[in-house]
Amino acid sequence: MKYSSARFVMILGVSLALVGFAPSAQAAEKDAAKETRKETAAKNTAKKDAGSKEEKKGGDKGNAGGRAATVNGTVITMAEYETETSRYERQMEMSGQTPDEAQVTDMKKKVLDGLIGREVLRQEAAKLGVKVEDQEVNKQIDGIKKRFPSEEEFKNALTRMNLTEDGLKKQFSQDLAIKKMIDQQVAGKVVVSPEETRAFYDTHPEMFKMPEMVRASHILVKADPQASDADKAKAREKMAAVQKRIKGGEDFAAVAKEVSECPSSENGGDLDFFQKGQMVGPFEDTAFSLKTGEVSDVVETQFGYHIIKVTDKKESGTIGYDEIKDRIEQHIKQDKVNQQVSLYIDQLKSKAKIETYAK
Repeated sequence: MKYSSARFVMILGVSLALVGFAPSAQAAEKDAAKETRKETAAKNTAKKDAGSKEEKKGGDKGNAGGRAATVNGTVITMAEYETETSRYERQMEMSGQTPDEAQVTDMKKKVLDGLIGREVLRQEAAKLGVKVEDQEVNKQIDGIKKRFPSEEEFKNALTRMNLTEDGLKKQFSQDLAIKKMIDQQVAGKVVVSPEETRAFYDTHPEMFKMPEMVRASHILVKADPQASDADKAKAREKMAAVQKRIKGGEDFAAVAKEVSECPSSENGGDLDFFQKGQMVGPFEDTAFSLKTGEVSDVVETQFGYHIIKVTDKKESGTIGYDEIKDRIEQHIKQDKVNQQVSLYIDQLKSKAKIETYAK
């Protein structure tokens, strides 16, 4: 389950794998975007260590130098704030939103509030002495790398974001420390009773309805709808040869691996379970009309010619309580943790000296 609290997402950022808060398919580059502001923060720390005390103390010169806020003397730079703001603006654009001035102002306020919240969490984790081992950090980095086709593409993504792998490791080290602290101070103390899970199941029956589903495999010979009659004839001829092999008793999965022009060929043509409305009409109509184990005649769709084999079926009905109770418990616990984390952050903020400068 992912944290659903928008405020909490703002606070922790996309790189935190916090109590099941996992990045999406696009998260590798979003993680990298998050790193840009952390690299800037690291540079700012180096300047302070070199003797730039004015910035930390909060003088007018430090503000002019680019502070968005300070938390117990630690600077959140304007570069961090602007990078995070830009990331959320891009997300809004990608989702087709065109925010008005009021929405932009609200978003910026939430970003700054999130950065402050994350900083009080980081400081509290350091205060409690939470430790993170190198192997834990390396595991996270390896997980990010696997989302890229190659090591070179991973490094190119870091370069585009003006990052280094060491900077990314530092970010994950801080993130994992926060995760451990939240587990200890909040999540580990949250309990869900059997009565709560049962009550949720009984009061949300619509969530546990199961539609009729079919599991099917297929063999595809592609044919573009705009192809010439001659090209379509070649495709039909190829499919006729495939159909003859299947009727002759050859293994469906083996033939699919050999000749099917669908990516599912790697799995012997298996498409897993699907419900009505997920496949194109002629394919779906045929699949749902077959009995388990039956193989269709040639079916034409906009993608070409198919032979379909139904391998399993599930009738419509309701998922039983015993089958789903563990997932309900996780869902309820996640909601409780969300609420408690928000309260925990507010408590930390109330004890911190916070000054804000960004408008």
